[in-house]
Amino acid sequence: MATADISQTSFETRTLGNSDMQITPIGYGAWAIGGGNWEFAWGSQDDQESIATIERALDSGINWIDTAAIYGLGHSEEIVGRALTQSIHRPYVFTKCSMRWHPDRQIYRSLKADSVREEIEASLRRLDVDTIDLYQVHWPNPEAEIEEGWEALAKLKEQGKVRYIGVSNFNVEQMKRAQKIAPITSLQPPYSLLRRDIEAEILPFCLENNIGVINYSPMVSGLLTGKMTAERVKDLPADDWRKRSPNFNEPKLSQNLKLVELLREIGSSHGVEPGVVAIAWTLRHPAITAAIVGARRPDQIDGILPAATFRLSDEEAAQLEQFLQSA
Repeated sequence: MATADISQTSFETRTLGNSDMQITPIGYGAWAIGGGNWEFAWGSQDDQESIATIERALDSGINWIDTAAIYGLGHSEEIVGRALTQSIHRPYVFTKCSMRWHPDRQIYRSLKADSVREEIEASLRRLDVDTIDLYQVHWPNPEAEIEEGWEALAKLKEQGKVRYIGVSNFNVEQMKRAQKIAPITSLQPPYSLLRRDIEAEILPFCLENNIGVINYSPMVSGLLTGKMTAERVKDLPADDWRKRSPNFNEPKLSQNLKLVELLREIGSSHGVEPGVVAIAWTLRHPAITAAIVGARRPDQIDGILPAATFRLSDEEAAQLEQFLQSA
């Protein structure tokens, strides 16, 4: 599964860091399709709908999928694997290690070499692939094990089990520690209109070091899609982690929904949804290679697909900046 099929699309593609992978500006994020009954769940999810959503994304021209072993405690990878088995497309497949779980579904963290080796074999089996295109350390945790874990990933690359290796949620100092062992192809950080802390040091460092950046949560886990209301937030399932997020609770929620109205205003003149504008804002930064976009239903893919081509004008970006500065 090393070569992505992008013949069905005219989307621009961008080179991811030091790799030979040419990826579309948005990729399919498979966190939510892991289903319910785990610590960071989004509530229950119909597996057939998940598979249909992945197929819609691939049919539409998206050429990469990002998942992780921990999403649904293995379930997201299994669903991605099932979808790929049924699909005519061969997208790039990205997944992650370091977050594991006990039989009682309690999560723990490990970057021990033996643990990483166990994880890669389990991910290959669940995804039903021979090689993973990008294998990422999900979190730099336990921090004392970063070097051991990164060295293990470098060996997996040498063995051909993975094509490229990357990190997620690392700061500059942690990336420098990893670089002493092996090059970093990509960083996966959170980045959105509501979370900009990586702009000061992390994004410039990635630009200088040819580290591709695929940002997650550009729509802040659905908050900036235009579909979220105070009433809907109140009615989220009890096992939806967003019920505990400050951005989905007052006093932040009301201000965030005002931002959505500005996104709606900008988007309406172009015939696109607020979430598309939110994604486009992140793609303006020269260090961002592409954005991860989640979806749980095929129609959600249709709504966000314009983000692969839509770009904000300088004037529209300034409008958003003014709002954020005054908030």
